[in-house]
Amino acid sequence: MRKIIQTRSPQLLRLTALVLVIVLGLVLRRFGYAAGLPFIVVKYGGSALWGAMVYLLVALFVTRSRPAVIAVTALFIAISVELFRLYHTPWLDAFRLTTAGALLLGRVFSLWNMLAYAIGIAAACAFDPARRAATHPRG
Repeated sequence: MRKIIQTRSPQLLRLTALVLVIVLGLVLRRFGYAAGLPFIVVKYGGSALWGAMVYLLVALFVTRSRPAVIAVTALFIAISVELFRLYHTPWLDAFRLTTAGALLLGRVFSLWNMLAYAIGIAAACAFDPARRAATHPRG
């Protein structure tokens, strides 16, 4: 049993965390208000989870980068997506009205979202399995 635990790769843990973050984000957005959670928790909690998702996606593709580099890259992507909300075309606005478009690109530009993304990215970086593996090597 110990050997199985030792052979878990940080990438598998990152993938598991990614799926968990996506599920939590969807559940929060779908049931948050019904559960009596305040607007700020549902809205910006979802944005923080979206930022964590971006961090984990980047981490899955650039496996050998340091967590800080991954975090900066994820923040750049998240801010770029937020700034992209300022660009409007008929087809893009039509896509933003779909569920997939709203979840992936969002609908309305917000500086507060950028702060929430940064918080989510920082949390994902702090709890990154690869970071923990590097600072706590198995002996």
